Amino acid sequence: MEQAYRIEDLAHLSGATVRTIRAYQDRGLLPRPVRRGRANVYSDAHLVRLRQIAGLLDRGYTLASIKELLEAWDAGRGLGGVLGLVAEVDGPWTDEEAVRISRAELDERFGGTPDDAAVADAVELGVLEPVPGDPDSFLVPSPQELAVAVELHAAGVPLSAISGHLRELRGQVEHIAARFLEFTTEHVFARYLDGPHRPTDAEAAEAASLVRRLRPLAQQTVDAELARAMRLLAVRHLRQRLGADEKPDPRKNTRNVSISVETMQAVERLVGPKQAAEFIALAAEREVQARSLDRLAANHSSSADLDETP
Repeated sequence: MEQAYRIEDLAHLSGATVRTIRAYQDRGLLPRPVRRGRANVYSDAHLVRLRQIAGLLDRGYTLASIKELLEAWDAGRGLGGVLGLVAEVDGPWTDEEAVRISRAELDERFGGTPDDAAVADAVELGVLEPVPGDPDSFLVPSPQELAVAVELHAAGVPLSAISGHLRELRGQVEHIAARFLEFTTEHVFARYLDGPHRPTDAEAAEAASLVRRLRPLAQQTVDAELARAMRLLAVRHLRQRLGADEKPDPRKNTRNVSISVETMQAVERLVGPKQAAEFIALAAEREVQARSLDRLAANHSSSADLDETP
């Protein structure tokens, strides 16, 4: 048997206020109640509708858009697939799980000295989220991002520089994300989104499946391209820094030779960055001279053996 609710009961169960419920009725988002005697009676259908509206509002839909969606639902064009698509896009785009960290633990991980300005920066950037009712704890949405900051700080990077770098990086990454969305929308999702009507239940379900399949591609592409660019630019940067004080000699016929980063780092630790290029050149010349001497000695030994043969 379907339940009957007074407006106060409906407000309590749905989390909406009485004033909000009446406003939804006036805007056509919520059906009018049934009149029974002197009382207005609401049903389970009203409660379901209020929860649908709340869910769509949480996902950023305007009341005008919600009205269109609900009218489509009432006309039998389906809402389940659309809500599934919204949930797929609005869901987590990473496998990371948020963790909770105390202020004392946070200070310890960053050297043990409290830094209120750095914490405020982290909260502003969303690296840390305050826990309501617990001023000494924070939620960390991305433990990996916090771990990177800890390692950079331990390597000597000031916290203010880390925050500034993250702001710059975030703008560039958001640009990449926007371009990827434009690309996939144009070539994949346009047929679901650009028609004269909203997608049917089946079309929305198909689009949600595509979102699931394509979601990891952006990160995989960025990971691969970042690895390629880091290797290319890091090697180039290291060569420039190690050879910065070298003055080219036009009398010498020189050639660029690829040397691994690990080898360059080992040479730098051995002789210092300023002498690294010279050390490698001299070591190569010494190796060539040693092999030339060995070859001459071997030739001389062979000639001597021939001379002593009866």
